Amino acid sequence: MRPSPETRRFIDGVNERMPPFTPDDSTLAGLRAAEAAGVSVITGPDVAEVRDLACPGPAGDIALRLYHPAPSGPPLPGIVFLHGGGWVAGNLDTHDHIARLLADGTGAAVVAVDYRIAPEAPFPAAPDDASAALRWTAANAAGLGVDPALLAVAGDSAGGTLAAVAAREARDAGGPDLVYQALIYPATDLTGYPPGPGCPYPSRTENGDGYFLTLDAIAWYTERYVPDPAARRDPRASPLHAPDLAGLPPALVLTADFDPLRDEGEAYARALAEAGVPATTARINGGFHGMFGMGAFVSVGRQAEQVVVTALRSAFAAAAPRD
Repeated sequence: MRPSPETRRFIDGVNERMPPFTPDDSTLAGLRAAEAAGVSVITGPDVAEVRDLACPGPAGDIALRLYHPAPSGPPLPGIVFLHGGGWVAGNLDTHDHIARLLADGTGAAVVAVDYRIAPEAPFPAAPDDASAALRWTAANAAGLGVDPALLAVAGDSAGGTLAAVAAREARDAGGPDLVYQALIYPATDLTGYPPGPGCPYPSRTENGDGYFLTLDAIAWYTERYVPDPAARRDPRASPLHAPDLAGLPPALVLTADFDPLRDEGEAYARALAEAGVPATTARINGGFHGMFGMGAFVSVGRQAEQVVVTALRSAFAAAAPRD
């Protein structure tokens, strides 16, 4: 199977605008500069209230941004959103359009988290911040206009990994209770780079070049995020290595045909299901890593957005108390 001409044109266009990948220190500066330059290109829907906040974290305040569709009304369901960027890039501005999309599409209030990134703050800084922000959101739900009984986590790519970790840590800590986790093409196993014979994830080599996210880039991100190879088996880095997934909230794991992370994402969904967790895998035919939030430019992006928004809306509806 090949990407559609529309998808191929989009990927090629992005690759032309991004700096070429070179595994050295210049890559990080180029990546962050390209992201900053692209912030104004993609805009999300209007949301009634958007305001910057902060919460205490393990190494100082964590910047947050609240997107509330109806601040003068009753409390709404809440989504704690963790952005992508390979744990080395991304921030509240680069993913502002995605937070807006989620708030507008689901009717929920979204709290986006500006967690610490590597290499300045390597693992476990990011999961520490993600869990701290989730706990704070639940504890301060009333002031945010959020119903603490209708709280979910969501994230794309590296943020999907962090959302999975935060959900498990919330279970282990006895709360906050979550009604859903929406994991958008997450990395779930940071071991096994470069992939050798017998790699359980064929998508790593099948899709490792030519589809925006490359195998070399994943290895480079991972080295900066978790410099110690032994630590990459830690379930806080690789959720698929968690010994016990029972009792986690229902999950959607969104994957894409042409994503090197496809197979490990689907393996995580299977592991959840085997542990008794209601888990749905939705693979976007012809999709690629990074498509979510790109629905204004490419049809597979719209499909991905619709799947996630629908799943979250359904989860909130199912969990809401009946009159």
